[in-house]
Amino acid sequence: MRVLVTRPAHSATRTAQRLRDMGHEPLLLPLRQPVHDSAAAAAALAATGGAIAVTSAEAIRVVSALGEQLHPHLGRPLFAVGETTAEEAKSLGFRSVAASQGNGRDLADLIAAQGADGLLYLAGMPRAETFEARLGELGIRFSVAECYRMQPAAPGRAEIEAIFAGGRPDAVLFYSRQTAEDFFGLEQLRLALPEGAAIRLLCLSEAVADAIPPVLKNTVAVAPMPDEISLLSLL
Repeated sequence: MRVLVTRPAHSATRTAQRLRDMGHEPLLLPLRQPVHDSAAAAAALAATGGAIAVTSAEAIRVVSALGEQLHPHLGRPLFAVGETTAEEAKSLGFRSVAASQGNGRDLADLIAAQGADGLLYLAGMPRAETFEARLGELGIRFSVAECYRMQPAAPGRAEIEAIFAGGRPDAVLFYSRQTAEDFFGLEQLRLALPEGAAIRLLCLSEAVADAIPPVLKNTVAVAPMPDEISLLSLL
């Protein structure tokens, strides 16, 4: 099966290997690229002393650039969405890592259950407000450090043509609402998936699926849990 991966290049490389291991042919077409602000992360870490929360592995990649500046903070509790992000935090040296299995709301509930307060959220832009809204509902004090931004990375015509040179993909993986909007905002990509085309559009969550044009809704499937293992299980 030919599977089009729309996530950023760093993450897409890992996804591509997983797809090959499953016997599929990955096609990489990143639609967003991260811009890191490690200085913002360093300043926020230095100004706080409590638990840390991350909803994306991209935040872990930001702080990985801090080197020795990070060492005093590796003993702080870290809460992450998903086992993949948690494992990246552990590999960086964080010693007390807990992961939720759902979305940002589930992460906030986990933090509340463990009694954490005075939380530092290492966040990106743009982002969903689910996690912060739930923290507010639970009365958990937190501060936000925006330490990376996911910028659009529109592919050129030649890159798109190369992707589709062997025919249309059998499936497209969408990991965020933003990349789904980016995809269907590009005319050449939008025209490559006409109504009636037998291409499965696999989405990480219902929020992502909401960005798929109505005429293609019958080709959409949503992962049972918002993680890559669940998404790939749909193939």
